[in-house]
Amino acid sequence: MFILIFFVAIWYASLFCQTFFQHRYAAHGAFKMSKTTEKVFYVLSYITQGSSYMSPRAYAIMHRMHHAYTDTELDPHSPSYSKNVFDMMWRTRNIYKDIMNGKMVVDPRFLKNLPEWPAFDRWADSSLSRLLWVGIYITIFVLLHASPWMYLLLLPIFAMGAVHGAIINWFAHKYGYTNYRLKNTSHNLLSVDILMLGESYHNNHHKFPSSINFGRKWYEIDPIYPVIRLFGWMGIIKLPNLANVPVQGENEF
Repeated sequence: MFILIFFVAIWYASLFCQTFFQHRYAAHGAFKMSKTTEKVFYVLSYITQGSSYMSPRAYAIMHRMHHAYTDTELDPHSPSYSKNVFDMMWRTRNIYKDIMNGKMVVDPRFLKNLPEWPAFDRWADSSLSRLLWVGIYITIFVLLHASPWMYLLLLPIFAMGAVHGAIINWFAHKYGYTNYRLKNTSHNLLSVDILMLGESYHNNHHKFPSSINFGRKWYEIDPIYPVIRLFGWMGIIKLPNLANVPVQGENEF
């Protein structure tokens, strides 16, 4: 029981940081935060994502490329150019590494207003850091007296960020429903999205990339939206003037 609780906690904690900080903030600039708050969320992302930590800077670049090049050969994660979900995940991983190591020439338009903490990313993205987290996870399973079959849960825990990305970038470009007719294959994977904290409203997101609410229909509940509004009210982040936010096109980021 405790192992399952731990798994669910890791699932949602890491997913929250990914959608709130790396996706909505770093990639799309849907709201603003101070440099101090930015560093707090860097650390929170590292703690919750552990061995699957993704640099917010590199993540943002890659995701902006996805919006600009959706369903083309330049898309970092497109089912249209991968044999299967694992092939897509490996391709995405290689592009991420090239960005991190400076081996890829990045279009300047994808480099604007990115969060930057190079020293932290060097440690958090290092092989040693990832191995230490693997050791921590295994130790937790041992201390919680996990049943033999439960050790299988370690595999998705080790790669939690990649698992979250694969669910959306593979399945939400192949299955589901659409609210908007766009020039890409994006779908809304779930009509009520608690599992992915609003990330599965992918068709909506491609239509309105910088919106703080991924849901559009009354039943499309985005659990992160009220959190963003709460953080704005508390002064943790600064929200845009919602009355003056323009309608955005599918290729904007």
